[in-house]
Amino acid sequence: MLREDQQNVNNVGRFSAWALGDRGSLTRFGTIRTSIASVHLTGKYFQRLISSTYGRRAYFSVVFGEAHIRFRELRSPHTGYPRTLQCYCEGHCPGNLQNGTCETRPGGSCFAAVEEVLDEETGLKVPEWSHGCMPPEQNGGLLQCKVGVQSPQIHGKSIVCCENEDFCNKDLLPEYVPKTTTPPPTVNVTEPSMHTLALMASVIVCSVAFVVVAIAIYVTYKKREKRKPQCLIDSVCNPNLSPLADLVEQSSGSGSGLPLLVQRTIAKQIQMVHQVGKGRYGEVWLAKWRDEKVAVKTFLTTEEASWFRETEIYQTVLMRHENILGFIAADIKGTGTWTQMLLITDYHELGSLYDYLQKRVLNPHMLKTLALSLSSGLAHLHTEIFGTPGKPAISHRDIKSKNILVKRNGQCAIADFGLAVKYSSESDEIQIAPNTRVGTRRYMAPEALNETLDTKIFEGFKQADMYSLGLVFWEMARRCISTIRGTKNTTCEDYALPYQDVVPSDPSFEDMYAVVCVKGVRPPIPQRWQDEEILVVLSKMMQECWHPNPAVRLTALRVKKTLVKLETDSSIKIV
Repeated sequence: MLREDQQNVNNVGRFSAWALGDRGSLTRFGTIRTSIASVHLTGKYFQRLISSTYGRRAYFSVVFGEAHIRFRELRSPHTGYPRTLQCYCEGHCPGNLQNGTCETRPGGSCFAAVEEVLDEETGLKVPEWSHGCMPPEQNGGLLQCKVGVQSPQIHGKSIVCCENEDFCNKDLLPEYVPKTTTPPPTVNVTEPSMHTLALMASVIVCSVAFVVVAIAIYVTYKKREKRKPQCLIDSVCNPNLSPLADLVEQSSGSGSGLPLLVQRTIAKQIQMVHQVGKGRYGEVWLAKWRDEKVAVKTFLTTEEASWFRETEIYQTVLMRHENILGFIAADIKGTGTWTQMLLITDYHELGSLYDYLQKRVLNPHMLKTLALSLSSGLAHLHTEIFGTPGKPAISHRDIKSKNILVKRNGQCAIADFGLAVKYSSESDEIQIAPNTRVGTRRYMAPEALNETLDTKIFEGFKQADMYSLGLVFWEMARRCISTIRGTKNTTCEDYALPYQDVVPSDPSFEDMYAVVCVKGVRPPIPQRWQDEEILVVLSKMMQECWHPNPAVRLTALRVKKTLVKLETDSSIKIV
């Protein structure tokens, strides 16, 4: 029952609320201050929605000045009157309610819960959600609402309750955390002590100092490394060595040339100057690398086998020798339309022995120097060096004056190894590169012309080289001056190629076979050679070198020793 204290119900007023108790007694709730929010006419009833100062809502009916009120919400904080709530239920609905709604007992609350259960199909722990009404007995609802709130990961269960309005639990979402066997570790955060701070500061200072010292050492090392190439370029380290020669000496301790990466770098930095020669294999150019002259031999595409073989021979371990042309680099350059194979070597401005002899005459000392250096270079090729690393024996197979260069100091340097063969006694194998090119017919030994050379015996290749060496000695001896007997005048022969007077300028195999093998012709020995000691010695050696029987020919080492002895005897006589 509700008694109206003010007659005008359309205004804000004070109402005294009465309700029928459990035993039929009329209980006065107390005075509730309300405001009339809306008025609806329904016959002779006025239904008003009154909002109290406590935020509670109540529906009541007024009939002829009397109000019958039925509270649906919270009890008054002044009276503590128990109330009931309608809650959304799922999983915990009473047996007689199937519509998802339950009603709490007075003092109860609505709840939403989540619990970790075992899925029988998958065997995994999964969350199960539920909603319902919480009983009020002896604050049991309050205690149950606390379950899992503090540590849901330990209990595997979390419940959230509400009691502010009907169905307030429908939108509640309790926190779900998978259950763990042990509680998470407790992290104790403490303030660092002064000792700890001092230790940390010391470690940081030491680390910074170490980094600074390491950087200083690295920078110093780099500066020293930069000075070395600069020293090479300026020829400061050793005035007797050119920058490129010094670089080769430092980079090729095994005597097999520069590393491939360095070779390619040099090849890219080469600047061609002008052409100095041309042959059947390609061209020879004067080029520059860092303002230093080098020779660049370019091969035709048809001579790829010669380029590959010559590069392989030059890069043989312990190949470098003062009387063998200095190898610098090899590379293949090209675009989509052409390919250029390069072989970069030392440049000798005096040119080949062929060109040198046509322009100059030799005195006995110059002849000794040329002959001794040539035999030394050939002896180094023919000699097999045992050890680790070792060097195989090498036969040139194309010894001629055009393949021998003259250095500034008057010594010879053997070049052009496109036909060379290698032999190792350890494997007893002769490595002959597949090449359609053959040696120069004018300098071919008789056994090569009549096809009796046994290619399975390496000694045969060396003996053929010695035949060619005898012909080159003959070319040099013709240009050596000697004193005419009974006078002070000197004389020498004009330059001539071997067999120049008996075969054409470009003889065929048949021409050379007929002259050398059939007729047994050899270059003539002038009478004046008997008046000069070096010419006498050379004339004897060259006749032994071009003997028709390969087995009786001198070896390169024997020729070298004879010339060394001649040089020594001459020095003794001068003293």
